[in-house]
Amino acid sequence: MLQIRSFVFALLIAVSALAGLSAPVLAQNQSDLRSLINELAKGRYDDTERQIEAIAATGEEAAVPALQALGSNDLMARKSDGAVFIVKKKSGGYQLIDPLTGDVAGEAGRRDMERIKINNRLRRAIQSALGELTLMSKNPDRRRQAAEQVFKARDTEAIETIDAALDAETDPGIATLLREARAAAVLNSDASEADKIAAVGVIKARGDQEARAILAATADSSANSGQTALHDAATRAQSHVEQILAAWNAAQNVWYGLSLGSVLLLAAIGLAITFGVMGVINMAHGEMVMIGAYTTFMVQEVIRNSAPWLFDASLAIALPLAFLIAGAVGVALERFVIRFLYGRPLETLLATWGISLILQQAVRTIFGANNREVGTPSWMSGLTEVGGLTITYNRLAIIIFSLVVFGVLITVLKSTRFGLYTRAVTQNRRMASSMGIRTPWVDAMTFGLGSGIAGIAGVALSQIDNVSPNLGQSYIIDSFMVVVFGGVGNLWGTLVGAMTLGVVNKFLEPYAGAVLAKILLLVFIILFIQKRPRGLFALKGRAVEA
Repeated sequence: MLQIRSFVFALLIAVSALAGLSAPVLAQNQSDLRSLINELAKGRYDDTERQIEAIAATGEEAAVPALQALGSNDLMARKSDGAVFIVKKKSGGYQLIDPLTGDVAGEAGRRDMERIKINNRLRRAIQSALGELTLMSKNPDRRRQAAEQVFKARDTEAIETIDAALDAETDPGIATLLREARAAAVLNSDASEADKIAAVGVIKARGDQEARAILAATADSSANSGQTALHDAATRAQSHVEQILAAWNAAQNVWYGLSLGSVLLLAAIGLAITFGVMGVINMAHGEMVMIGAYTTFMVQEVIRNSAPWLFDASLAIALPLAFLIAGAVGVALERFVIRFLYGRPLETLLATWGISLILQQAVRTIFGANNREVGTPSWMSGLTEVGGLTITYNRLAIIIFSLVVFGVLITVLKSTRFGLYTRAVTQNRRMASSMGIRTPWVDAMTFGLGSGIAGIAGVALSQIDNVSPNLGQSYIIDSFMVVVFGGVGNLWGTLVGAMTLGVVNKFLEPYAGAVLAKILLLVFIILFIQKRPRGLFALKGRAVEA
C-alpha cells in the first residue's frame, strides 16, 4: 500500500513538472506566432506572401482565424505599435479582436487602424496556407475542409504537404479528397505528361462540376502546348464527366418532379374524393388548403409564446387540428350550400368560387394580407447529398407524408364501412340509396373527409410555400388537372397523375420556362381527354358506365 502511494505521489510530481514546463513552451510558441502575424503588416506584397508561408510552416491551427480574416480584408494593424487585430465595424470605428485567442482587445477609431492590403496572388497564398495548416488537424471535419480548399486552390507548392498528409491519413474518404487535391495541383504544375495523364484519371473519378472545369482547362492548356496524349485523355475524361453530370441532372429533375408531384397529390387527393362521389366542382377546395396552413401558423404562434420547447412537435399538433377545422368547414359548406345545388354544376362552380373569395377575404381581415411565417422544425431542416443528387429533408418528409396519407385513405375506403358506403354511392347512387345507405350523410362526410385532407395538405405546404390568403389559388387548377388526367374519383389515378405531371413539368421547365410548361401540360391534358374522356384509370360501375 505504501509503495502504491509513493508511486502516485511521484506521478503527481511528474505531471506537475510537465505542466510547468509546457506552459512556458506554449507561451513561447504563441509569442513567436504573434510576431509572425504582426509582421504581415510590414513590407510589400512579396514580404506579406513570405510571412504567410512562414505562418503556414509553423503548423499552428491558432493562426487560422488570422489568415481567414486577412483573406476577407478584416485584418488591420494599429498604427501606434504595429499590433495586428481582427476587426469588426462599429459606429465610429472598430472593435479589436485578438487574432490568436479571439478575445475582445478594445476599440479603435478609423484613423488609428490601417488595413493590410492583399491582391489575388496573396488570396491564393492564403487559401493554400489555410489548407496546409489544417491538413494535419486532429479534427476530421477540419481535415476534410482543408482538402477541399487545397483542391480548389490547385497550388503546386502544396504537393509535398499533401503527400505528407496522405501518409498520415487514416480516413478513406479524406484520403480520396487528398488524392484529388494532389491531382489538381499536378495538372497545374510542370510535371511530366505521364504524371498528368494519371492525374486526369483521378479527377475523372471525382465526376462533378469542379472536375469538369479542371479537365476542360487541362484540355485547353495541353492543346496549346502540343501535349497530344494529355489533350486526348483530358477530352475523353471531360466527355465522360459531362455524361455523368447529365445523368445526375436528370435524376435531380426526377427528384424535383416527385417532390412537386407529392405536393400536387396532397392538394388533389381530397378533391378526387369529392369530385368523384358528388361530381361537385368545388372551387373553394384551395381555401381548405389555406385553412390548414393558417392552422399551422396559429399552432406555432401559441407554442412560441407559451411552450417553445414543443416547437419541433408543432406539425404533429397542427395535423389533427387542421384536419378537424378544414373538415368542419367542408361539412358546413356541403350542408348549407352545395346540397341545394346537386345536378347543377355551373351554379355549384359559381357558388363555391364566391365562397372561396369570402374565405380569402375573411383570412385577410383576421390575419392581414401579408405572408405569415411558419417555421421548419429542426428535424426537417438541412439536406444531404447522394452522389450528385441533393435531397432536402423538408421535401423528403413531404413525399413520405403524402404517401402515408394516400395509404391511410386507401385503407379507409377499402376496409371500413364508411369506405364501403362511399364506393357504393360513387358507383351507383340510386342503387345505394335503395339499399338503405343514407346518401346525404355520405355526401356530407365525404365532403368533410376531402376538405380535412386538404387541410393537412396545407400543413405540409406551409413548409415549402408562403402562407398567405392566396395559397390555395396556386394549386386549385393543378389539382383539377391531376384529377381529370388520373381519372375522376380514382385515387390510384390521382397518384399516378400527380407524379407524372410533376416529373414532366420539371423536365419541361428548363426548356420552356415555368409558365409555358404549365400551358403545354394543359394542352396535353386537353388532347389526352379527347382520346380518354375518363382519364387514365376510369371508375367501374353501372351508373358510371352509363
